[in-house]
Amino acid sequence: MNVTAQGPARTGNTTAGTAPISTAGPALSRSISAWFDENARDLPWRRDGFSAWGTLVSEFMLQQTPVNRVIPRLTEWLERWPTPADLAAVPSGEAVRAWASLGYPRRALWLHAAAVQITERHGGVVPEDIDDLLALTGIGDYTARAVAAFAYGHRHPVVDTNTRRVIARAVAGQGEPAPPSRTRDLEAMSALLPADPVAAAVFNAAIMELGAVVCVSRTPRCADCPIRDACAWRAAGYPDYAGPKKAVQKKFEGSDRQVRGLIMAELRATHHPVTAAEVEGLWPDAVQRDRALAGLVADGLAVLVEPGMYALSQG
Repeated sequence: MNVTAQGPARTGNTTAGTAPISTAGPALSRSISAWFDENARDLPWRRDGFSAWGTLVSEFMLQQTPVNRVIPRLTEWLERWPTPADLAAVPSGEAVRAWASLGYPRRALWLHAAAVQITERHGGVVPEDIDDLLALTGIGDYTARAVAAFAYGHRHPVVDTNTRRVIARAVAGQGEPAPPSRTRDLEAMSALLPADPVAAAVFNAAIMELGAVVCVSRTPRCADCPIRDACAWRAAGYPDYAGPKKAVQKKFEGSDRQVRGLIMAELRATHHPVTAAEVEGLWPDAVQRDRALAGLVADGLAVLVEPGMYALSQG
């Protein structure tokens, strides 16, 4: 893979303060891409010949899920459903069952719906146009741009959390990125993006990787950073971030999300309906348990097949 950009990582948006980018941008991009060429992790979606469908599936799975948990599930998924039409041909409940412990199982429903739409609207071929991608269920701006750039080689800025953090530090001199802003973040990334589409795709991946493995949130490995001598945050003496704070994520232990996960695990574990009594044995708090079960039914993940009997949705 050739390179010409910043480091790698996945998830994002950037910050204000874009004045230095116009002069520092090309040098930063070249340094980060060169580093990526030598240090990129060997991930399935980066290999030659990896399909656009595989790229789309990987992007769904990587939302809020670590890479090491995604890889084995992605491999199993693509062996079972190598094309959108293969997934579209089975009930949505099978997709939810195969999603297993990846978390946020609504993603499996959305991916199944997208597979049906790709099959019906695009002849089973994942579209490459951003507007066509955005029209699919479950696909937002980041995923649409990622598929267009990484699967089809189009020149689009792709911004995730890691990208935003690298730009915030290296360009704006801030310890953390400001709250996401689609316009500001895309402008900041566009200012760094090489003009050549191939180099641009490499840089998109490279700056994500840099943010994921070197310019990490809590303990950045600044001594290993390929752009440490040009980093505005380092030059400023690593000031603490003084902007708006990110919302603190609620604890998983004891949360509705944990209860939903327990119920989903029970539904996935069997191919016959689960009784209300079996659900009751999963969690002692009846109010919280009933709320979690009702939420799964409302989300289309579970269905009441008959009074007191629940199963995975087979829509």
